[in-house]
Amino acid sequence: MTIDIIGAGIGGLTTAIALQQKGIETRIFEQAENIKPVGAGIILANNAMQVYEKLGLRKVIEDNGNYISTMNITKTNLNPISKVDLSFFEKKHKVKNIAIHRGTLQQILINELKSNDVNLNHCLKRVKSNDNGYSLTFENGKQIQSATLIGADGLKSVVRQHLFPDTIIRNAKQICWRGVTDFKLPNTYKNELNEAWGKTDRFGFVQIAEHKVYWYALKSFKNDKNEFSVHDIEKYFDKYNSVIKSIISSTKKEQINTAEISDLKPTSFWYKEKVCLIGDAAHAMTPNMGQGACQAIEDAYILSECLHKYEVDQAFATFQKLRLPKAHQVVKASWMLGKIAHLSNPILIGIRNQLMRMTPSSFNRKQSEHIFQIPNL
Repeated sequence: MTIDIIGAGIGGLTTAIALQQKGIETRIFEQAENIKPVGAGIILANNAMQVYEKLGLRKVIEDNGNYISTMNITKTNLNPISKVDLSFFEKKHKVKNIAIHRGTLQQILINELKSNDVNLNHCLKRVKSNDNGYSLTFENGKQIQSATLIGADGLKSVVRQHLFPDTIIRNAKQICWRGVTDFKLPNTYKNELNEAWGKTDRFGFVQIAEHKVYWYALKSFKNDKNEFSVHDIEKYFDKYNSVIKSIISSTKKEQINTAEISDLKPTSFWYKEKVCLIGDAAHAMTPNMGQGACQAIEDAYILSECLHKYEVDQAFATFQKLRLPKAHQVVKASWMLGKIAHLSNPILIGIRNQLMRMTPSSFNRKQSEHIFQIPNL
């Protein structure tokens, strides 16, 4: 059996590796003309690193990233509001949370593919059912026949449009800037993720390698994302801690990625016949919990296990049953967290901060416990 995967992002590549280790051949089709590192980092939380431990990739990822043992929500001056100690889960699951450059991770995954059958410059245009499965037509004019198809092609998935054309993309009315910069963080922040919350905006930063920092900044807009320009980003965050202002000023404007924040309204189905969605194509979420890629990585592992144990129809049904409730819970929690983080009323902000300070660590641990748990088949 050969399975075709649309999309060579983190989810698609991890799926191909997991299937490869089960002896299942894959072909990957990616719309980009070449795979180049984008200026962004990624935090591989405990659940994602458990998967990479199972796939034999934990060590190489750790060696190329930076471990994170604490997650802090702070005020704009970096005084803490809430803290999550991750050491409990490090000991329990025997893996660390790793911050790494997204391009570095992508290259690690590509190097692990034995067949290296990644077809670049293949932007999917149309999926059409036929007696033998599916006819895939690409923008470059090529057409191939597929028996079994996995859509790992992101929020605006062409595969999903073929399966479920009525799905709804929700705009969070937040603009996000992401950057990677050469910067020496004070030692106190070296193994932490810090996210500072202001008034309708926030700024997060984390070390991903020696003297290299990944950062992201978000701001709410009312009507149009063009209300805010990357060229004025220093002004938007001029009331933040000097470390944050220095991180921004050290980053070249042309290397800052700008995007609107959206997610996919939860749907009841991720598969139909011999086609299945994973990652953002199935359950795109806002980045507020840092779980978008992590949930895609979980998808990759669970789907590979299902395809190894069952026929395709049953495998897709079992995969959906195991993964949909948790993924949708994270989608909903992430959407809500984004709204809470961007409050504009000073009184509500004060109440929010006080409630977060009063929340016992046992509650935060319980929330993380559910997210970090990988189901056994």
